[in-house]
Amino acid sequence: MATDRREAPDPPLFESNEPSPPLAEIREGIARAKARLGDRVVILAHHYQGDDVIESADFVGDSLKLSHQAAHRSAAGYIVFCGVRFMAETAEVLSSPDQTVFLPNPAAGCPLADMAGLQQVRLCWEALRSLWDDGIAPVTYINSSAELKAFCGRNGGTVCTSSNAGTVMRWAFEAGRRVLFFPDEHLGRNTGVSLGLPTKAICVWDPEKEALLGDYDQARLILWNGFCPVHGNFSPRHVEMARKRYPGVRVIVHPECPHEVVRSADDAGSTEHIIECIHSSEPGSRWAVGTDIRLVRRLARQQPEKEVFSLAESVPPCLNMGKIKPLSLLRTLEGLLEGEAVARVRVRPETAKWARVALERMLAITRTRR
Repeated sequence: MATDRREAPDPPLFESNEPSPPLAEIREGIARAKARLGDRVVILAHHYQGDDVIESADFVGDSLKLSHQAAHRSAAGYIVFCGVRFMAETAEVLSSPDQTVFLPNPAAGCPLADMAGLQQVRLCWEALRSLWDDGIAPVTYINSSAELKAFCGRNGGTVCTSSNAGTVMRWAFEAGRRVLFFPDEHLGRNTGVSLGLPTKAICVWDPEKEALLGDYDQARLILWNGFCPVHGNFSPRHVEMARKRYPGVRVIVHPECPHEVVRSADDAGSTEHIIECIHSSEPGSRWAVGTDIRLVRRLARQQPEKEVFSLAESVPPCLNMGKIKPLSLLRTLEGLLEGEAVARVRVRPETAKWARVALERMLAITRTRR
């Protein structure tokens, strides 16, 4: 079954032929709506959102951190998640029964998450189980649908983030199991290499060819052939050019970048890791950062005593993150005031149950292996 990797057009839910109000007017509307809603609402914004959305957020962070803040640190009944769909789904899975989650623009999907569908993963799973008698642990990156998280929960697997992927993968290997890792090939490969896996032990499942690429006799880690359209665009040439142009520069990249990029960088880690490294660095330090340019520019503005710039200005930001606009946020808040469930995110109870099992298993693994 082939995967269509093209982005779908925006749905018309928040589109109009009428001109958008001035940003100042939208900001005032958001402030008024927040004041009227009070502690009934919490607004979450991912690091890759634009500043005009970030400024209205109560919490800013990565997807899992935000979901926990909403579910465990906020009594708000309404959770408005300014991110992409899989993030809002995760918040819905982890939220309490009296909380509801909203995504201001339902068109804000994730091409990486969409590269692995449930039926495709099931087909791969059955094919791999026919090859080996011993166990296989399904591990999905958090950048995936609730359905895939539930699949892992049902089949003894778990979820991982970019910060704990190594811990989770080591857990599976120590249990004597192979790992099926989806949907991000680059994060999986970078994690496997960091754990010392030889090249022959890493194979790739191609969902379009429905075939395993590599030596299955040697395979310990099977990667899904998926990628992030933003991080996948960085190249070793970008690293080389940064070092030539900026002597003494430190290159830090996200592990969703191709392995050749991670190998040639000085450091690689999650969004939170990148932020912490730059914040804790010495004044006058110089950083080339391989991640979404909106975050990079924000870090540069926040720390003018350091030189912080994108590893490649030519790499565009995440288009789907950009689909959350101040106007769509305002309309969501106004809908809540009017008692309308505008852009509510729903996960079927059975799916949510098993997705929560996978997420809680991940948290337990991480706690016991610190």
